[in-house]
Amino acid sequence: MTAQILDGRAIAEKIKSDIAKKVQLRIKNNLCVPGLSVILVGSNPASQTYVNHKRKACEAVGIISNVYLLPENVAQNALEKLIDNLNADDNVHGILLQLPLPKHIQTDELLERIISKKDVDGFHPYNLGRLVQKRPLLRPCTSYGVMTLLNATGETLAGKHAVIVGASNIVGRPMALELLLAQCTVTVCHRATQHLSQHIKAADILISATGHHGLIQSEWIKPGAIVIDVGFSRLSNGKITGDIEFDTAKKRAGWITPVPGGVGPMTVATLLQNTIMAAELSD
Repeated sequence: MTAQILDGRAIAEKIKSDIAKKVQLRIKNNLCVPGLSVILVGSNPASQTYVNHKRKACEAVGIISNVYLLPENVAQNALEKLIDNLNADDNVHGILLQLPLPKHIQTDELLERIISKKDVDGFHPYNLGRLVQKRPLLRPCTSYGVMTLLNATGETLAGKHAVIVGASNIVGRPMALELLLAQCTVTVCHRATQHLSQHIKAADILISATGHHGLIQSEWIKPGAIVIDVGFSRLSNGKITGDIEFDTAKKRAGWITPVPGGVGPMTVATLLQNTIMAAELSD
């Protein structure tokens, strides 16, 4: 068996093409051009790379993008003031606070300070609450991007057993909500989970989001399973990899995402979708 590859880059390009058409239609109809403001604190190389990808993606589809670069030692109240100003700016439809933030910053308070209709990351308690209640509006980008990938397989998701490894607020928890919405049976594994391999062996859908390469062994994968690797690691030899060893896992899986080129492009594309939706909410 050799898995079919879920090409996140190709699917993301189709989404971006559709978004570009929506932006042009808005302009034709004399509606405002969607605007996204990104707040980047410090000089984390991975965060800088992500923000650069988001900026280029915005430019490609016609979304106005502004990046606010702030020093590592920025004060909490300075960030609060910036968010308040962006909340009040009618030309800003989406606000993204690039995570992670420095340890002295109270991240949850800032995420909640962004008004819910501009929360294009989908992390505001209101937007997460709507997802819990099966009435999603602005949805967390990575988990919703994964759902787009899963739907691209053409497989029936309802009734499948989905196992998520990793329970973070950014990926694992919203991912569980998305899969429940799709009528999957969901198991969430975390650092206190016992007998991890047994849970993984039962997974029709395996989603790994730990950032720890090698934690999951390829021989644990159920033959024919859909494998979504959200992890991102750089090995000592400089190679970028996911949580799972791709070359061995693809010999057991039915579908698999590469790293890079799988989930990452989908996260950015979903952010653009959310920004368009946020602009529509302001019309």
